[in-house]
Amino acid sequence: MQLAVFGGTFDPPHNGHLALCLYARELLRIGRLVISVSNNPLKDILLSADRDRVMMAELLAETINRTGTIAEVCSWEIHRGHPSYTIDLVAYLEEVYSSPDITLLIGEDNYRGFRQWKSWEELIRRCTIVVFGRKAEAGEEPGSAGLEKLHEKKFRRVDFSFPLSSTEIRQCITSGEDCSGQMPASIWQYIVENRLYQ
Repeated sequence: MQLAVFGGTFDPPHNGHLALCLYARELLRIGRLVISVSNNPLKDILLSADRDRVMMAELLAETINRTGTIAEVCSWEIHRGHPSYTIDLVAYLEEVYSSPDITLLIGEDNYRGFRQWKSWEELIRRCTIVVFGRKAEAGEEPGSAGLEKLHEKKFRRVDFSFPLSSTEIRQCITSGEDCSGQMPASIWQYIVENRLYQ
């Protein structure tokens, strides 16, 4: 069974996250997708409580599973009570699922800062890493879109452009804008009912 992990703060989850998960499922033939809610040590602040982010991630998983049950939410990282690192999550999942072959799904922005990740070289040894990034522009090396090559055999690049940002969505909601078209309806309803980002 192909086990894939998609981690993030999910503050909030949006249609870009949904599209990436659905695309990854079809492209990589994933048998199980773990959506891991984290406290990213490289980010300055979170604007919603852990329980809200976990609940919104659960709603994201429910949306994904409407077309085939593969997604589940893992809150192990945030329950540790301190900043989480992907290498620790990988070790935990290897033990829980008895899986020596884990695929990490990351966006281009995360790939650009990959050398800042704790034990990034060990992650390359232990995982296959699929980078979802924009299509290469004219003048750029085909398939790279200007990304640094860390280890060609362990990284797979997938053209994927879905320009949505949780940060921008939070700002828009704070300004009173309707962002219902940028995320699954159940997540938007949760945000409205719980007055998040207001």
